[in-house]
Amino acid sequence: MKTSAILLVGGMGTRLMPLTSKTPKPMLQVAGVPFTEHQIRKAAHAGITEIVLATSYKAELFEPYFGNGEKFGIKIKYAVEKTALGTGGGIRNAASMLEDCNQVVIFNGDVLSGHDLSAQIQFHIKNNAEVTLYLTKVSDARAYGCVELSADNQVKSFLEKMENPVSDLINAGCYIFNRKVIDQIPANQVISVERDTFPNLLSSGVKVYGYLDHSYWLDIGNPAALVKASADLITGVITSPATPKHSADHLIAPSAKVSPSATINLGSVIEPEVVVESNCQISGSIISKGAKIGANCRITNSIIAPDTKIEAGMVVISNYLGF
Repeated sequence: MKTSAILLVGGMGTRLMPLTSKTPKPMLQVAGVPFTEHQIRKAAHAGITEIVLATSYKAELFEPYFGNGEKFGIKIKYAVEKTALGTGGGIRNAASMLEDCNQVVIFNGDVLSGHDLSAQIQFHIKNNAEVTLYLTKVSDARAYGCVELSADNQVKSFLEKMENPVSDLINAGCYIFNRKVIDQIPANQVISVERDTFPNLLSSGVKVYGYLDHSYWLDIGNPAALVKASADLITGVITSPATPKHSADHLIAPSAKVSPSATINLGSVIEPEVVVESNCQISGSIISKGAKIGANCRITNSIIAPDTKIEAGMVVISNYLGF
């Protein structure tokens, strides 16, 4: 049973502006590496041998970093959408580049999860499912589409955002399609997998299952969530095979120059060529490549853009400077 994967990384990342004005959301640094690397290594760790990146916005920035995937232990290909085709259209477009396979894991490009992907694949095969959605439970489902499950874990309904959700289970952004199901999605059309494909599959009697996992789950669609994801990976709240080796609660690149009197903690990342001067306190923050932090600064839960200079004595709290 061969399993391949598609990673949806074509979005503009408008909720993350201004961070995404020059860099596509999936290439933003999270715990010292581009966010997409966490997902690619998760796929490889689950035994998947090839992955197609479905790109659109700033598509040219992916291949120079990821190449053919050799250093990540997985074959990487690139499908470029000239015009955005939506999630369903993007999946259909990218699938044309896959080798022969039985099922395809689809990753949303903006979800960090600790769920057991190997177990989801086994669940899909064991149930002879045609589609298996990874589901997670949230305290307030109003911001998401919610999913109703029957007693045998088949999906009964897939509902868009509503004021009074009928379920606290949501589509957590990682689904498995049998290959033949993808081939039924119309080609070269703008299609939403959430609004079009899933409801159509349910109404036509296709076996759609829900795989429920209560592990860590975070939508990194806004700057505060991106900072949290990075800090959680560094402090070990969630683990990823892509996170570089580091000290207990921070990551400092070898080429960074940090004053011995500075305090770096709570999951902070100090990227290459950064300078941090004396008596600074940097907590839960990302200091991007080449930034210069003057003496006596306090930076908390923030992101400092590459090559940005922060003047001495500044206090920066939950802010995103220099983008």
